Amino acid sequence: MNFRVQNSRCKFISDRREGAMRNRSSVVLKENIKVLLIQRIRDDLIYYVFPGGGIEMGEILKLQLKREAFEELGVEINVNECMLEVAFNGTQYFFRSEIIAGIVGTGEGEEYIDETRDRGMYLPMWVNID
Repeated sequence: MNFRVQNSRCKFISDRREGAMRNRSSVVLKENIKVLLIQRIRDDLIYYVFPGGGIEMGEILKLQLKREAFEELGVEINVNECMLEVAFNGTQYFFRSEIIAGIVGTGEGEEYIDETRDRGMYLPMWVNID
């Protein structure tokens, strides 16, 4: 397993070469001693991911993060600094963000409304980090 972690300013590069994994960005929403994650239940597995998604070529990163937060969580966010970059099967960027409006759990992205998608369940939830 080979991966690289950078904890300085993230250097976003859109990389869509033939065979390259798609880069992904995620929002990190923290409230007191909890962080907002999405519990995924798929193929008898339960795991947790930060809200976010793949970055398309030419997509404006902050707008992509705001769209993903609204679709997956039902909230509007401010996107702050990139706090972590992890290079593994593409590059994953994590952005410290904050909720400015909306109610967590009211997202209406395709993962919630498209019944033909067989990708398991998505359950937004606050998880203790203490």
